[in-house]
Amino acid sequence: MTRLALVLPAFDEEQALPLVLAEIPRTRALIVVVVDNGSSDRTGEVARAAGAVVVREERRGYGSACLAGLRWLLDDHGLVPPLGDEDVIVFLDADHSDYPEDLERLLTPLDEGRAELVIGSRILGGATLSALLPQAWFGNRLACFLMRVLFGARYTDLGPFRAIRVRALKRLHMADTGFGWTIEMQLKAHSAGLGVVEVPVRYRPRVGKSKITGTLRGTLRAGAKILGWIGAWRVRTWFRS
Repeated sequence: MTRLALVLPAFDEEQALPLVLAEIPRTRALIVVVVDNGSSDRTGEVARAAGAVVVREERRGYGSACLAGLRWLLDDHGLVPPLGDEDVIVFLDADHSDYPEDLERLLTPLDEGRAELVIGSRILGGATLSALLPQAWFGNRLACFLMRVLFGARYTDLGPFRAIRVRALKRLHMADTGFGWTIEMQLKAHSAGLGVVEVPVRYRPRVGKSKITGTLRGTLRAGAKILGWIGAWRVRTWFRS
């Protein structure tokens, strides 16, 4: 039987996280892993109280948190059997901006064999600028435009709400420890010829202030990392051709 695991990177999300965990559908057998990315508040405590597995990752960064969650799920630590190649991992933000109820939208293309990676597109879901801030909207559109022009990869969003089968994830050898995690996955998936489907998902203003687009410094760092990935991948594909 295919198992399903959710990985929620979380940094100081004490207020939002209980709302997210309460909204996760329980229609399937789930392993819910919250990666406490060096929080100074009660993020880990509220996650445990809600029944989630908590993995502590002190090295800051969105990618660092995702990688820590993957290691826990794929390693044989004796708590649960490691995930197998046919199992599915879903990445979901802990800030209550995504709608966990949209999980089945992401899983349907995997269940039907139409995809190995499914990306929840906030653009296709009609996200407003009050939720997807203007700087985030512009950055997403620019990144997707460049991926289409430079690589022929047709994406509408870098949405963090995504589902991927374990065997496909292993092929990507994910490594980015910061804001480049989502675009790394999409560029590598395109290059590897994975079946990728985008589905519309809803999006709402997050609880609290964004650590990325909520500050000028965070916005610039994220933008630089995303553009850096596109540039580096273009050079890499030139040398391969």
